[in-house]
Amino acid sequence: MRLIGMLDSPYVRRVAISMKLLDIGFSHEAVSVFSTFEKFRSINPVVKAPTLICDDGEILMDSSLILQFLESTQAQGKSLWSRDANVLVHQFRVVGLALAACDKAVQIVYERNLRPQAAQYEPWMDRVTAQLRAAYQCLEHEAELRPALFADGISQASVTTAVVWQFTQSMLAALVPAEVHPALVSLSGRLENTAAFLACPVDGVVSSGV
Repeated sequence: MRLIGMLDSPYVRRVAISMKLLDIGFSHEAVSVFSTFEKFRSINPVVKAPTLICDDGEILMDSSLILQFLESTQAQGKSLWSRDANVLVHQFRVVGLALAACDKAVQIVYERNLRPQAAQYEPWMDRVTAQLRAAYQCLEHEAELRPALFADGISQASVTTAVVWQFTQSMLAALVPAEVHPALVSLSGRLENTAAFLACPVDGVVSSGV
Protein backbone atom coordinates (compact mmCIF):
# COMPACT_ATOMS: atom_id res chain seq x y z
CA MET A 1 0.00 0.00 0.00
CA ARG A 2 1.05 3.58 -0.71
CA LEU A 3 0.21 6.55 1.48
CA ILE A 4 0.27 9.78 -0.49
CA GLY A 5 0.59 13.20 1.16
CA MET A 6 2.82 15.42 3.24
CA LEU A 7 3.31 14.73 6.94
CA ASP A 8 2.79 18.40 7.74
CA SER A 9 -0.88 17.59 7.10
CA PRO A 10 -2.33 16.32 10.41
CA TYR A 11 -4.70 14.09 8.46
CA VAL A 12 -1.84 12.38 6.64
CA ARG A 13 0.31 12.11 9.76
CA ARG A 14 -2.60 10.67 11.75
CA VAL A 15 -2.92 7.84 9.24
CA ALA A 16 0.82 7.22 9.02
CA ILE A 17 1.28 6.99 12.79
CA SER A 18 -1.77 4.76 13.15
CA MET A 19 -0.45 2.40 10.48
CA LYS A 20 2.86 2.20 12.33
CA LEU A 21 1.09 1.39 15.59
CA LEU A 22 -1.03 -1.26 13.88
CA ASP A 23 2.05 -2.81 12.20
CA ILE A 24 0.59 -2.32 8.73
CA GLY A 25 3.25 -2.16 6.05
CA PHE A 26 3.16 0.73 3.58
CA SER A 27 5.31 3.08 1.56
CA HIS A 28 5.00 6.83 1.94
CA GLU A 29 5.20 9.35 -0.90
CA ALA A 30 5.57 12.95 0.25
CA VAL A 31 3.55 14.60 -2.52
CA SER A 32 2.10 18.06 -1.88
CA VAL A 33 -1.37 19.22 -2.87
CA PHE A 34 0.20 22.65 -3.41
CA SER A 35 3.78 22.57 -4.69
CA THR A 36 3.37 19.32 -6.64
CA PHE A 37 -0.31 19.61 -7.52
CA GLU A 38 0.02 18.07 -10.99
CA LYS A 39 1.96 15.09 -9.67
CA PHE A 40 -0.71 14.53 -7.02
CA ARG A 41 -3.44 14.82 -9.67
CA SER A 42 -1.72 12.15 -11.75
CA ILE A 43 -2.05 9.80 -8.75
CA ASN A 44 -5.52 10.87 -7.61
CA PRO A 45 -7.53 13.28 -9.83
CA VAL A 46 -9.38 14.58 -6.75
CA VAL A 47 -6.05 15.72 -5.22
CA LYS A 48 -7.02 14.98 -1.63
CA ALA A 49 -4.59 14.15 1.16
CA PRO A 50 -4.31 11.63 2.54
CA THR A 51 -4.75 9.29 -0.38
CA LEU A 52 -4.22 5.57 0.15
CA ILE A 53 -3.47 3.38 -2.85
CA CYS A 54 -4.47 -0.17 -1.93
CA ASP A 55 -2.64 -3.23 -3.18
CA ASP A 56 -5.35 -3.81 -5.80
CA GLY A 57 -5.04 -0.21 -7.03
CA GLU A 58 -8.21 1.09 -5.36
CA ILE A 59 -7.90 4.70 -4.22
CA LEU A 60 -9.24 5.65 -0.78
CA MET A 61 -9.58 9.13 0.73
CA ASP A 62 -10.48 10.73 4.09
CA SER A 63 -8.34 9.85 7.08
CA SER A 64 -11.16 8.38 9.17
CA LEU A 65 -12.45 6.17 6.35
CA ILE A 66 -8.92 5.02 5.54
CA LEU A 67 -8.33 4.07 9.16
CA GLN A 68 -11.65 2.29 9.40
CA PHE A 69 -10.80 0.26 6.30
CA LEU A 70 -7.32 -0.59 7.57
CA GLU A 71 -8.51 -1.78 10.97
CA SER A 72 -11.22 -3.86 9.32
CA THR A 73 -8.99 -5.53 6.75
CA GLN A 74 -5.28 -5.16 7.53
CA ALA A 75 -4.71 -4.90 11.29
CA GLN A 76 -4.98 -8.63 12.11
CA GLY A 77 -7.18 -8.03 15.13
CA LYS A 78 -5.25 -5.02 16.45
CA SER A 79 -7.16 -1.84 17.15
CA LEU A 80 -6.59 1.67 18.44
CA TRP A 81 -10.16 1.71 19.73
CA SER A 82 -11.44 0.23 22.99
CA ARG A 83 -13.67 -2.84 22.90
CA ASP A 84 -15.48 -1.49 25.97
CA ALA A 85 -18.51 0.54 24.84
CA ASN A 86 -18.30 2.74 27.93
CA VAL A 87 -14.75 3.74 27.00
CA LEU A 88 -15.41 3.83 23.27
CA VAL A 89 -18.04 6.54 23.54
CA HIS A 90 -15.50 8.82 25.24
CA GLN A 91 -12.85 8.00 22.63
CA PHE A 92 -15.32 8.92 19.90
CA ARG A 93 -16.04 12.21 21.63
CA VAL A 94 -12.33 13.02 21.93
CA VAL A 95 -11.58 12.18 18.31
CA GLY A 96 -14.60 14.21 17.20
CA LEU A 97 -13.35 17.20 19.17
CA ALA A 98 -9.80 16.80 17.84
CA LEU A 99 -10.97 16.58 14.24
CA ALA A 100 -13.22 19.61 14.76
CA ALA A 101 -10.21 21.52 16.07
CA CYS A 102 -8.20 20.30 13.11
CA ASP A 103 -10.81 21.40 10.59
CA LYS A 104 -11.02 24.87 12.11
CA ALA A 105 -7.24 25.23 12.33
CA VAL A 106 -6.88 24.28 8.66
CA GLN A 107 -9.60 26.77 7.69
CA ILE A 108 -7.75 29.57 9.47
CA VAL A 109 -4.39 28.63 7.96
CA TYR A 110 -5.87 28.50 4.45
CA GLU A 111 -7.71 31.78 4.94
CA ARG A 112 -4.58 33.54 6.15
CA ASN A 113 -2.12 32.02 3.70
CA LEU A 114 -4.14 31.59 0.50
CA ARG A 115 -6.79 34.30 0.46
CA PRO A 116 -5.69 37.90 -0.22
CA GLN A 117 -5.81 40.10 2.88
CA ALA A 118 -8.43 42.38 1.34
CA ALA A 119 -10.74 39.44 0.72
CA GLN A 120 -10.59 38.00 4.23
CA TYR A 121 -13.86 38.31 6.15
CA GLU A 122 -13.09 39.02 9.79
CA PRO A 123 -16.49 38.04 11.27
CA TRP A 124 -16.03 34.59 9.72
CA MET A 125 -12.47 34.36 11.07
CA ASP A 126 -13.71 35.35 14.53
CA ARG A 127 -16.36 32.64 14.40
CA VAL A 128 -13.95 29.92 13.28
CA THR A 129 -11.39 30.98 15.88
CA ALA A 130 -14.03 30.74 18.60
CA GLN A 131 -14.89 27.24 17.42
CA LEU A 132 -11.22 26.27 17.44
CA ARG A 133 -10.75 27.52 20.99
CA ALA A 134 -13.94 25.85 22.17
CA ALA A 135 -12.81 22.50 20.77
CA TYR A 136 -9.49 22.78 22.58
CA GLN A 137 -11.16 23.87 25.81
CA CYS A 138 -13.29 20.72 25.63
CA LEU A 139 -10.26 18.56 24.81
CA GLU A 140 -8.33 19.95 27.76
CA HIS A 141 -11.34 19.22 29.98
CA GLU A 142 -11.50 15.63 28.68
CA ALA A 143 -7.79 15.14 29.32
CA GLU A 144 -8.18 16.42 32.88
CA LEU A 145 -11.42 14.55 33.57
CA ARG A 146 -10.39 11.21 32.04
CA PRO A 147 -6.60 10.97 32.17
CA ALA A 148 -6.75 7.17 31.79
CA LEU A 149 -8.26 7.69 28.35
CA PHE A 150 -4.95 9.21 27.26
CA ALA A 151 -2.57 7.34 29.56
CA ASP A 152 -3.47 3.66 29.07
CA GLY A 153 -1.40 2.74 26.04
CA ILE A 154 -1.88 4.57 22.76
CA SER A 155 -5.39 4.91 21.38
CA GLN A 156 -6.85 6.69 18.37
CA ALA A 157 -8.06 9.32 20.82
CA SER A 158 -4.55 10.09 22.05
CA VAL A 159 -2.95 9.80 18.60
CA THR A 160 -5.39 12.15 16.89
CA THR A 161 -5.34 14.66 19.74
CA ALA A 162 -1.54 14.77 19.87
CA VAL A 163 -1.17 15.09 16.10
CA VAL A 164 -3.72 17.88 15.85
CA TRP A 165 -2.25 19.71 18.85
CA GLN A 166 1.22 19.66 17.27
CA PHE A 167 -0.17 21.04 14.01
CA THR A 168 -2.08 23.81 15.74
CA GLN A 169 0.89 24.82 17.86
CA SER A 170 3.16 24.90 14.83
CA MET A 171 0.78 27.10 12.85
CA LEU A 172 -1.48 28.99 15.28
CA ALA A 173 0.16 28.97 18.69
CA ALA A 174 -0.89 32.54 19.40
CA LEU A 175 -4.56 31.61 19.04
CA VAL A 176 -4.38 28.54 21.30
CA PRO A 177 -1.88 29.32 24.08
CA ALA A 178 -0.02 26.27 25.36
CA GLU A 179 0.03 27.59 28.93
CA VAL A 180 -3.74 27.20 29.31
CA HIS A 181 -3.69 23.63 27.98
CA PRO A 182 -1.20 21.82 30.26
CA ALA A 183 -2.77 18.39 29.85
CA LEU A 184 -2.53 18.60 26.06
CA VAL A 185 1.05 19.87 26.28
CA SER A 186 1.93 16.87 28.45
CA LEU A 187 0.22 14.43 26.09
CA SER A 188 1.98 15.87 23.06
CA GLY A 189 5.37 15.83 24.75
CA ARG A 190 4.97 12.19 25.70
CA LEU A 191 3.70 10.91 22.36
CA GLU A 192 6.01 12.94 20.13
CA ASN A 193 8.90 11.02 21.73
CA THR A 194 7.48 7.57 21.00
CA ALA A 195 8.83 5.42 18.17
CA ALA A 196 5.75 5.69 15.95
CA PHE A 197 5.65 9.49 16.15
CA LEU A 198 9.40 9.85 15.65
CA ALA A 199 9.14 7.64 12.57
CA CYS A 200 6.65 10.11 11.06
CA PRO A 201 8.34 13.51 11.35
CA VAL A 202 6.27 16.53 10.41
CA ASP A 203 8.84 17.81 7.92
CA GLY A 204 9.92 14.51 6.39
CA VAL A 205 9.09 11.08 5.07
CA VAL A 206 7.91 8.07 7.07
CA SER A 207 10.84 5.98 8.22
CA SER A 208 10.76 2.29 7.37
CA GLY A 209 12.73 1.47 10.49
CA VAL A 210 9.79 1.17 12.88
